[in-house]
Amino acid sequence: MLNFRNDYSAGAHPAVLEALCRTNLELTPGYGLDPYCEQAAETVRGLCGCPEAAVHFLVGGTQANKAAIGAFLRPYEAVIAASTAHICAHETGAIEHNGHKIIHLPAPDGKLTPELIRSAAAAHTGEHTVLPRLVYISNTTELGTVYGRGELRSLRAVCDELELLLYCDGARIGSAMDAGHTDFSDYGETCDAFTVGGTKNGLLFGEALVIVSPALRHGFRHCMKQQGAILAKGRLLGVQFSAVLKDGLYLTLAARANALARRLAQGLEELGIPLLVPAASNQLFPILPAAAAAELEKHAAFEVQEQLEGDRVCIRFVTAWNTADQDVADLLAVLKTLPER
Repeated sequence: MLNFRNDYSAGAHPAVLEALCRTNLELTPGYGLDPYCEQAAETVRGLCGCPEAAVHFLVGGTQANKAAIGAFLRPYEAVIAASTAHICAHETGAIEHNGHKIIHLPAPDGKLTPELIRSAAAAHTGEHTVLPRLVYISNTTELGTVYGRGELRSLRAVCDELELLLYCDGARIGSAMDAGHTDFSDYGETCDAFTVGGTKNGLLFGEALVIVSPALRHGFRHCMKQQGAILAKGRLLGVQFSAVLKDGLYLTLAARANALARRLAQGLEELGIPLLVPAASNQLFPILPAAAAAELEKHAAFEVQEQLEGDRVCIRFVTAWNTADQDVADLLAVLKTLPER
């Protein structure tokens, strides 16, 4: 069966596995205090242009978001996020479990704007409401849309205006950089903290949290430990990130996933299949009649995004670094045979 369900079903890129095997029997300090984690952290600092940034390696995205946001905020402070954001819809209330309200904002394309942020701040003033303190974005967003350099700078400006922190969940930051013509330094320039996702771009698992703002760095490893987020065999994360960041492999993998998504999007357009939002990265959201989607499930794995009016359904296709060209061709061939598409 074809699989377009997500971009983390496969294991790791061969270069990552080779690095893990080559270093497998080495004995190093634990808890991320090993030479490989330090080497990977230095590489990230160099790419971001932030030589003083703190770089911490965690296992997964939800863990990184929970640990970071929990550490950055006081008990009465809240998060501003799009209603489609990962922390709103896919983390089992992890941020609220930490004691922080999320102010959900409607964003049809999954992206926050300065105007939306100002409106949220204006609606929460005084001591009888939570105090907005952190703006959460993901790039790419959960709808596959992308913040470009200008948009990131606009968000930075409004956060400075309102004395808010800007945090970017970079689970798919490689895809965002390829699609939005940004680079690591744009995030170092505009964000107080951000993550570099490895789980969805060639690693077995792993996210790098980059804390740019000096005020947020102190004591963070204590917060990580309280959240169960310090891995005893932390060098496994450092080894993987060192491998995938070498010779531009990280961006090469993300660019391949995006290129295959563009090919798939072109085929969908030729078949007359509409998308919920314009194709921008490696996530596509076609709209099909319910009967056609049910028939497609016999041939391909995918996620159902939402039920729409008129017996239609929006589904999600995700291409990955390991998606084969033939898989895209075969999926389009199946779609061509669907009734009432």
